[in-house]
Amino acid sequence: MTFHWQAPPPPETQSIDLTFSVRRYGGPVIGVAPQRGQPLDFEFARPRVVSIPIARPSVRTRSFRFAESDVAQPPPAVSDGLHSGAISGHTQIKPPNDILSGRTRIKPPNDIIKLSDRLEYLLQPSLESLLDESLLAFPHRPFPFQFEGIAFLYPRQAAILADEMGLGKTMQAITAIRLLLRRGEVKTVLLICPKPLVTNWRREFEQWAPEVPVIAIEGDQTKRTWQWQLPDVPVRIANYELLLRDLGGSMDCPYFDLVVLDESQRIKNRASSTSRIVRSISRRRSWALTGTPVENSVEDLLGIFEFLAPGFLSPEMKPRSIGRSIGDHVLRRTKDQVLADLPAKLVRDAPLDLTPQQRESYRLAEEKGVVRLTELGKSAAIQHVFELVLRLKQICNFDSATGASAKLERLEADMEEIAESGRKAIVFSQWVSTLRILSRRFERFGPMEYHGQVPSSRRDSVIDRFREDPSRHVMLISYGAGGVGLNLQFVNYVFLFDRWWNPAVEDQAINRAHRIGVHGPVNVTRFLMVDTIEERIDSILREKRELFDTIFSGVEDRRKLGLTQEELFGLFQLKCPSVPIDLAA
Repeated sequence: MTFHWQAPPPPETQSIDLTFSVRRYGGPVIGVAPQRGQPLDFEFARPRVVSIPIARPSVRTRSFRFAESDVAQPPPAVSDGLHSGAISGHTQIKPPNDILSGRTRIKPPNDIIKLSDRLEYLLQPSLESLLDESLLAFPHRPFPFQFEGIAFLYPRQAAILADEMGLGKTMQAITAIRLLLRRGEVKTVLLICPKPLVTNWRREFEQWAPEVPVIAIEGDQTKRTWQWQLPDVPVRIANYELLLRDLGGSMDCPYFDLVVLDESQRIKNRASSTSRIVRSISRRRSWALTGTPVENSVEDLLGIFEFLAPGFLSPEMKPRSIGRSIGDHVLRRTKDQVLADLPAKLVRDAPLDLTPQQRESYRLAEEKGVVRLTELGKSAAIQHVFELVLRLKQICNFDSATGASAKLERLEADMEEIAESGRKAIVFSQWVSTLRILSRRFERFGPMEYHGQVPSSRRDSVIDRFREDPSRHVMLISYGAGGVGLNLQFVNYVFLFDRWWNPAVEDQAINRAHRIGVHGPVNVTRFLMVDTIEERIDSILREKRELFDTIFSGVEDRRKLGLTQEELFGLFQLKCPSVPIDLAA
């Protein structure tokens, strides 16, 4: 079979004119046929391109803040309740070119981790602006360092405000609480303080936060239970002793957004009932106020931090390490650091010799006491040593047989000059019996007494009379009753008739007069009997000051400071028993 192939006929073709104009910009150009719509590619040489980088221009900016005109400001509205405006008798927080000129920033604490929480503090306006937004009013303008203290407390869950006595820790704490309440960040606050200071705290709240409802827990058990359970009470004030009775029993303690401890050294002993009860309170924030976070040893600070942040510090840590660790939680300022214009505190030690009668009584008492301690041997205890120490200290004040006193003679001479100049003085002693003797001898100076045997109901009137009566030139105060809570800025002379066991208590006594509002220098005289137990105690007090400075200045201290059992027995050159003894002071 044969196959034959024939080529197909040629396709039909047509001639089409494709001429059209093209604008050349470089790169490929696509032309489209008018009828068939077939794309046609035309290649042209790409033009040469040079890239020139242009840096971002640096533009300098400057911001300005203009105070609003007094004329343009309407008078602030005054309303009742927690969100009221200016209070009668108070200065509005917004005077032009005054407080608003400050720029105190509230910095986020180091323990805040979430970025949103840190940004909230970084992006908000200054503290002065926040206070202005809340229309807070103050009786007088706070100092800049007090604004810094408020800014320190405000954002922190755990904090110690450890300013030196007289710098206004009470005012700073109240203002921080006031701002937290105004901004709705806390709703319930419990403030715990020593019993003598309850009245003082209520008075300070009336002055610095008059619109905040405050209740003091007091009265019989039924009344106190009702006060604990009252709703819509922003601030409750309770004393340490009452807290043990109420919360140490079967009563349920309510939850608080913030618990503030005043004189927080009360819980320095972690094993005490007071510390245990305070730490058991349910709370979100914990603040502590104290001018003496370390009175005797590092254990004091550890006890306070068990309330603030359990486990944050350990007894094995060295003072320098503790100082670094607590930096973000503790704020301490001294008068020398923050108040350059505060009148000077002139402290002088007055070494005196015992009178012949005192010297003989002192010698006999010391010899007899040392013999007794020697006879006791290993059975000698701290109370035996204390009995001898107290006996010798009393002789340094007055000879029990004759009443002779070198201190009294010196103090009497100084009081003559003070009274003639129309000024006032306060005298501190640890014994009421000593104050009573001084009161009888100082009748011509119009003495006033302030000690534990003066009823609490009369104490405020005693202070008022001493302040207002020009014939009252001296107030006789016990360390226990008047060491804290008194504001005696009108006094320019302070006498420590006898010495206390640690420098913190003495500093608190001195700062009753050397505080904000004082006019003129404060002259402090510390009597010291030569060649007596007072000189030996003074050397130990100096070591305790070194311990405090070690922790808060970052200087390493390799010695065991404080009044140890060896030092206590060493006051009389006695060998310390091998049986462990607690710290004496």
